[in-house]
Amino acid sequence: MLAVLCGLGTWQVQRLRWKNDLLARIEASERAAPAPLGAAAEPFAKVVATGRFDHAREALFGVEVRGATLGGHLLTPLLRDGHPPLLVDRGWVPLERGRPVDRPDGEVPVTGFVREADRRDWLSPADDAPGRRFYLFDPEAIGAALGLPKPAPFGLVALEPAPAGARPPLPEAARSLPRPNNPHLGYAITWYGLAVSLVGVFAAFALRPMGDDSA
Repeated sequence: MLAVLCGLGTWQVQRLRWKNDLLARIEASERAAPAPLGAAAEPFAKVVATGRFDHAREALFGVEVRGATLGGHLLTPLLRDGHPPLLVDRGWVPLERGRPVDRPDGEVPVTGFVREADRRDWLSPADDAPGRRFYLFDPEAIGAALGLPKPAPFGLVALEPAPAGARPPLPEAARSLPRPNNPHLGYAITWYGLAVSLVGVFAAFALRPMGDDSA
């Protein structure tokens, strides 16, 4: 049991180092100017891609409640000459839309951060392909459901500065890169603390006074 607790604590220390490195890369990416998108891209890299939005094949991704309003993220293919289609998360939209959605025409530059594909397993939610509602970011599966040629194996989450008005236009794009939570230090302290407690309990048991068995 002591080996198991120490092993879990060491694993969390390794996860802590990985997460700290990831957060540092995200902060550096957010401060940097966007780079032109290449064939391969590092997750969370800030890039700019140029192409034409295929609004006829837009879909809804995920479920998110903002305030008391249920919505999801507008997922639109970006068609690029000489490159595979790129699935762009343009931002949050409500299911009941009381405001118009901006759908730019022609070739446009899109600045955002790279989103890697999700891994599908037996716990993954089922998509509603006929209804164009997707709950797992799987570019290959989404592209096939939308009738696209094989898309890029990653996506792009559009970034836009906060608008001057009180009510942002639709879709409401991301304003900054995400910051994954980092609870690993607390986990490591917990596991190592349990290991120390186990040693203390064993020491108290091993060093306790022996009873008088002479009677």
